[in-house]
Amino acid sequence: MARKQAKPVVRQEMSGVQRLGLRVSSMINHPIAQLQRWVTIHRLDTDGDREWEEVMGVLEQTDGLAATFDEDGSVTVKWEPIPHDERLSEAHEYELDAAPF
Repeated sequence: MARKQAKPVVRQEMSGVQRLGLRVSSMINHPIAQLQRWVTIHRLDTDGDREWEEVMGVLEQTDGLAATFDEDGSVTVKWEPIPHDERLSEAHEYELDAAPF
């Protein structure tokens, strides 16, 4: 009986912006950061200038986030909790949308 050859897996590399964005998103969504409502992001040696500027620019422009650029090069991001009634109305908006399928 002949064995089926497995198709080679094609891996797509993440861009530097995607990698940094994922790391920042993970840090912001971490349970401890969510409890304290702030997180400090340190720039790694692997973070390029263009990538760092782009992701930090997005953070600065995001409503509800306050980014403070610290002297050591890190960025502290703070946010206020979403009031309970606003969370419910946002959830309601998603329920009213038609299913995409």
